[in-house]
Amino acid sequence: MDIRKVKKLIELLEESGIAEIEIKEGEESVRISRMSTGAPAQHIIAAPPAAPAMAAAPAPAAAVAPAAAPPRKSNEYVVTAPMVGTFYASPSPGAKPFVEIGDEVKAGQVLCIIEAMKMMNQIESDKAGRITSIMAQNGEPVEFGQPLYTIE
Repeated sequence: MDIRKVKKLIELLEESGIAEIEIKEGEESVRISRMSTGAPAQHIIAAPPAAPAMAAAPAPAAAVAPAAAPPRKSNEYVVTAPMVGTFYASPSPGAKPFVEIGDEVKAGQVLCIIEAMKMMNQIESDKAGRITSIMAQNGEPVEFGQPLYTIE
């Protein structure tokens, strides 16, 4: 199945509010779900019983605030994740990252890789400029629309 079709399905899922969708084309099938299964669900279940649950609630709000702050500057551009997957800052483990804070980038330059459904997708810069912040951690999952980089 073409990656553009998968991206479109993800967008449709986000817009519609549907929790899950499965599409089959011949022998190929794609299942996209907002609800995670496996380890992330276990973390969500384990968090509420913890005593400092109230302390955990402000942390996500604090994480959202810095992500919302960069667009306030007119000369900054935020690169967001075009899909759900795992963020990789370098082409292979132990290799030098594609970009670091302070690096000058050109439009079309590879910034990172997002692995989705066992496919490595290179994420390119839409704008030329200087990397002022990196908001994703190497090897961590990212959500659709999550801020990854700020370019000034």
